[in-house]
Amino acid sequence: MDDLRDIADYYNNDPERESNRLERHQLEFDLTWRYLTQYLPPQGRILEIGAATGRYTLGLAQRGYRITAVDMSEKLLEMNKTKILEEGCEQQVRFILGDARNLAEVTEKDFDAVLLMGPLYHLVEEADRKAALKVAADHLKVGGILFSAFISRFGLMGDLLRNLPDWIENEAEVRNILAIGKNPDHIPGSGFRGYFAKIEELAALHAATGFETLTIAAVEPAISSDDESYNRLQGTQRQLWLNLLYQISTEPSILGASRHLLYIGRKR
Repeated sequence: MDDLRDIADYYNNDPERESNRLERHQLEFDLTWRYLTQYLPPQGRILEIGAATGRYTLGLAQRGYRITAVDMSEKLLEMNKTKILEEGCEQQVRFILGDARNLAEVTEKDFDAVLLMGPLYHLVEEADRKAALKVAADHLKVGGILFSAFISRFGLMGDLLRNLPDWIENEAEVRNILAIGKNPDHIPGSGFRGYFAKIEELAALHAATGFETLTIAAVEPAISSDDESYNRLQGTQRQLWLNLLYQISTEPSILGASRHLLYIGRKR
């Protein structure tokens, strides 16, 4: 197994960055909720692996779900707990500090759904991604629903161009990301370390661990890194744009251009 202490440190050192991430990427948040609403059962137990600061945890608890929230970052979980306590939802949520690849601390089985909304793009080794998906499958009941998130290898380019234009000068890293979705020379502890996926690998990866693909969606379809234009929308106009972007979010010709991808599958 890859040593992920540097990833935990990355989040522990600046938990506010993760707390504010979905404020910056509002379309990702809104479309993900559309899919959660569409595929989750109306009630039940959810295992949320990579719960972070609780943007989904709180919303799910307020809708009446019982949640086991897991994260490898102690600081992110502390922020999550604070939000849950402030909203009076503490009876709905259990918190566990743990690694997505080995959840011995989670003794319950037969969850109705599993959310794996961040860990897979920090697991740079395929064996580790499969291990995390096997853990998810082992904790799901037959017919249970899995939601897993990925960063798109090519959708990432819009963010890099906008925020890190000098990245293009690192020829070796550019070649590695395009060819294998990771930089094998990336030094642990030097910042964000991740794996960037291609659309065509997602169904096979999940099938290998017992899942039937229901859909694969882009949660930032057609906007590249232009979050601000969507974030400014309000009222009816925002709702209409959200409806349209939801409608085209599974269009094959644009899937890979989204920064984040959402896989939804059912345990066979």
